[in-house]
Order: sequence, then structure tokens, then C-alpha cells
Amino acid sequence: MFGKKSGEVKVKTSYDLGTEKISKLMLKFCIPCVLSLLVSALYNIVDQIFVGNSELSDLGNAATGVVFPIFIIAQAFAWWAGDGCAAYLNIHQGKGDTENAHKCVGTSMVVTLAASIILLAVFYPLKTQLLTLFGASHDGVDINGEPFQGSIGYAVQYFNVILAFFPIFMLSNMINAVIRADGCPAWSMFSMLAGAVTNIILDPIFIFVCRWGMAGAAWATVIGQTVSFVIGIVYLFRSKTFKLTLKSFIPHFKSFGEAIKLGLSSFITQMSIVIISLVCNIMLVKYGGASQYGENIPIAIVAIESKVFTVVINIVVGIVLGCQPIIGYNLGAENYGRVKKLYCNILLSTVAIGLLFTVLFEAAPDAVVRIFGEPKFSNPELYWEFGRKTFRIFLMFVTFTGMIKMSSIFFQAVGKPVFAMLVSLIRDLVCFVPLIITLPMALGIEGVLWAAPVADSVAILVTAGLTVVFFLGLRKRERAHKADEQTEVREEAQAGD
Repeated sequence: MFGKKSGEVKVKTSYDLGTEKISKLMLKFCIPCVLSLLVSALYNIVDQIFVGNSELSDLGNAATGVVFPIFIIAQAFAWWAGDGCAAYLNIHQGKGDTENAHKCVGTSMVVTLAASIILLAVFYPLKTQLLTLFGASHDGVDINGEPFQGSIGYAVQYFNVILAFFPIFMLSNMINAVIRADGCPAWSMFSMLAGAVTNIILDPIFIFVCRWGMAGAAWATVIGQTVSFVIGIVYLFRSKTFKLTLKSFIPHFKSFGEAIKLGLSSFITQMSIVIISLVCNIMLVKYGGASQYGENIPIAIVAIESKVFTVVINIVVGIVLGCQPIIGYNLGAENYGRVKKLYCNILLSTVAIGLLFTVLFEAAPDAVVRIFGEPKFSNPELYWEFGRKTFRIFLMFVTFTGMIKMSSIFFQAVGKPVFAMLVSLIRDLVCFVPLIITLPMALGIEGVLWAAPVADSVAILVTAGLTVVFFLGLRKRERAHKADEQTEVREEAQAGD
């Protein structure tokens, strides 16, 4: 891998992306990618399941819930570099231009590492304030005068370990995006799966046998992340379309500048989740504390909802990310008909998944919440009541949410970062945040839950409009491309005469 001159290395190119049957390509690329992202979601879900079913119970669930948005901050920077680099690789593969691919990958790794160190240095001294801001409660008295235990102690225990491994976590996420773009989604899946299995094995040992509590759950997570990271690094010695050299890690801002533009929507999408989580948790604490539910029940239930929601979205995101190499390649090769067919297939898959989970959340919310344990620190009747309301109202239009997220990534894959950002911003920041602040003024704690379906309803209309605009533009490009081909044929025929 290292020591060779990049110009002397011959790389393989996946030319079948432009000719292979689309359904076959989707199965080959999407299944490993979906499984990889589902496994990624398992890191936090497994912790929460074991924590929720231990003596830590609902208070432990609340603690992992307030740490979760900080995970997303780290992931936002990793995906910004990783997804942008992946889109850059695929589009330039389609154009037959891979000269700067290794420079883009190397620069992305250096920038991701630097970002992780900066986040660690900033977050560690401010951890108590940060966790409190995201909804960690302190010991206090509820509206009925009853004392309750806060979640801040558990949250700090968990966060201390997680934070120390930010560089490994972020690099692992960044490298996995590149692996998928390099045409090897199965390796990415294997990397994530190995880490998740490690986490699943170690969680019960550390929590129940060693009795390390929240710290045990955190150590199981970071050891699993380290396993994934090592497997990802190993892949870089066998990559297909680029070869890293020592010179690859000298920042090359021309290629990386293009990559970060393409990956910006991923960053904005992830940071939007952070902003939403922050505002949502503040509202849950404020209006929950003034209601019969108290502060801990809403935070614990919405923490569960967030993890379950992540599973649904990761399936959708896995499908479109799996198709990203195919989309980017065919766009670069000007195979516009295949791009349109890919979009239709992705959309149908997204709608089917959304409807399936909508039925589950509306019909059996208790069964979903019960996976994460029984409440020990809260009133059981109120706990289950708020759980039903959360899943039935907050996730009412999860199908629309999936379509919005899918469209954002699709626009990113076709080199339309502005469209991608608009889709994400409309749903998350323009609609959801103002609604989650204003609706509780009239509806109380339930107003927090109604913000999501209202925001989805508005954002899906904007998404549909941008999609129509994109495909009208694509049709013009397709006609122009056909006209150029016909002109070339006539010129060749005349030259032959």
C-alpha cells in the first residue's frame, strides 16, 4: 500500500455499474450496506437494551439518550468527509478520472482525525454542562413533592469512556463510506458486523457479570468500534480503485474541496438531528416536568424512540447509499435512463419500508418499548401511556420522513448538494424546530410529539417539488446528449463517404 508512486499503480474500475441489470446491482450493493448501517445502529440499541433490562432500568435509558446526540455530532463530521469522498470517487469513476482519488481519501482521513481530536478537547472539560444541556436530570423533587434520582451520574460514566475513543469511532465511519464507494459493500458490512457482535458479547459480561454498570456498556461499545476500525484499515491495503501512498496524506484541497461540497448535506442532516435532539430534550424536560409524567419518563421514552427510528431510517439510508456508486457512475457516464430507473426503485423500496413500520408503531407500541426493559424508577402506568403516545403520534408519518431522507442522499449522489441541503433543512430546521417550540405552548407535552408529523407533511411537498425540478433538468441533459450522439454519427458517416 505505502511506498509506491500513485501514478504507477493500476486500479480496477467497476464498468458493470453501467451495464449490469439494475435490480441485480441493487441486491449486490444495497443488502450489505443496509446490514452495515443496521449493525451500526445496534451499537447504541444493544447498550440501551441491556441497560434497560438491568438494575439501571429507565434511568439508564435516559442517560444513554442524552449521550446519543453527542455521538451524532461526531458522526456528522465523519460522514461529511466520508460521504463526500465516496460521492467524489463514484462520480469521477464514471468519468474515467481516478488520478486524484487516493489524495482525496488520504486528505479525508487526516481531516477526520484532526476533527476528532478537537471535539475531544472541547467536550471533555464541558461534559457535565453538555450532558445537562441535552437533558440529563439532576436529583430533585417532582410536581407532587416526591424526590427523584437524576440521570446525570450515569450519563457522565457512559460519556467518559465513549469520548476517549472518538478518533477511532469517527475514522471507522469515514473509512466505511469509502469502502462502499470502492465497490466492496460486503467488506463494510463485515467491519460493522464484527464490531456489533463484539459489543453484543461484551455487554452482558461487563454489565451483569463484572457489574460495571454504565461504564461497562460504554467499554463494550468502544471495543466493538475498535474492531470495526481495524478491519476498515486492513481494507485500505487491498482497495480497488485507488492506492494510498505516504503522499496521499499530504492535504490536497482541490479534490477534498469538491468532496466536502458533496458531503455537506450529510453533515447538515446529522447536525440537524443534534439540534432537534437538543431542542426536543429541552422541551421534554420543561413540559414533562410540569406534567404528570415528570422529567425522566419523556426523556427515557424518546431515547427509545430515537434508537428505533434510527433503525428505520438506516434501512432507507442503506438502500440509497448502497445505490450511490451506481448512481454516481451512471451520471458521470451520462446513462440518464438508468439514473431515473434507480430513483424509482429506491423510492418504491422506501415507501414499502415506511408503511410496514407505520403499521407496527400504530398497532403495537408497547411491544416495541418493552424490548428496552420495564420501568423501575418511574410510575409504570404513566411510562407505558407516554410510550404509546410517542410512537403513535411522533412516528405517524415515518414514511414521509424516509422519503425526505432518501431524497436528500439521492441529490447528494447526483452532485446536487444545494437540493440535498434544502430538503434536510426544510424538514428539520425550518419546520420541526419552530413547531417543537410553539406547539407545546398550546398542547403541553403532547405538542412536542405533534411537531414531527406536521413538519413531515410540509417537507414532503418541498421534496416532491425539488425532485420534479431535478428530473426535468435531467431530461434536458438526456436530450442534449442524444443530439450530440446523433451529430457524431452523422459526422462519422460523412467522413466515411
